[in-house]
Amino acid sequence: MVSQEQRRRQLAREKFLRQQQRRTEARRKARLRNSVIASVLGVVVIGSVALYTTGVLKNDDKKTNASAETTPSAAPTSKAPDPCQKPAPGSVKKLSWKKEPAMTIDTSAKYTMKLATTCGDIDIALKTAAAPHTVNSFDFLAGQGFFDHTKCHRLTTQGIYVLQCGDPSGTGSGGPGYTIPDENLKDKSLKANSYPAGTVAMANTGQKHSGGSQFFLVYKDSPLPPNYTPFGTIDAAGLKVLDKIAAAGESTGAGDGAPNATVVINKATVTKS
Repeated sequence: MVSQEQRRRQLAREKFLRQQQRRTEARRKARLRNSVIASVLGVVVIGSVALYTTGVLKNDDKKTNASAETTPSAAPTSKAPDPCQKPAPGSVKKLSWKKEPAMTIDTSAKYTMKLATTCGDIDIALKTAAAPHTVNSFDFLAGQGFFDHTKCHRLTTQGIYVLQCGDPSGTGSGGPGYTIPDENLKDKSLKANSYPAGTVAMANTGQKHSGGSQFFLVYKDSPLPPNYTPFGTIDAAGLKVLDKIAAAGESTGAGDGAPNATVVINKATVTKS
């Protein structure tokens, strides 16, 4: 017969064995669980790397198309080649006068102006009798080399179609220091508030008699009120030069900015014919 003490020891031993079995089973389950978790994590990591390399998980800020791996993206646009030549050696003269030059031209004679530009020559027949102050001013400024090596700073390709030049600073705010009166605003060519292609006219500040040295060359009929002195007409070859400049576009892409073409007046010459 088993004594009470022996029975107590037997129960204690059985309890110890059960505890050991539970611990062993717990360790086995833990190892199995960890193995499963590791396997799952491995799949997730590998899948994530694969997705990242194919572009699906790229940063949303870049607005990447989720189907980019099967849809080819558009090729990046590149700027068109500059259709013009390098400017001639030399620099812009910093000249300024306090008042309009004295009248020295023969208002009954014919005058022409040649703009020898990096993009080609632009020949202009000047309207001497209709715009004597303007033509006289251009004769004076060209003779002083005022326009030489200056950039044409503005090209407009929407709404109106003009190339603007004549500012030594290249900013649109420069001038000769003096202003000249508006002239020839009732020219027969200005019909229905439009300046026809081939017109050369004075730029101004929007105020009367505020023209200086800046002028614009119209390469396509442009709706404008008759507020800008028309003082010349561009020949056919000159219009082709302007078309080439316009085809290169302007810098902003919005239709009004610096021309993409390098348009520099190497030399401006006014000649009496």
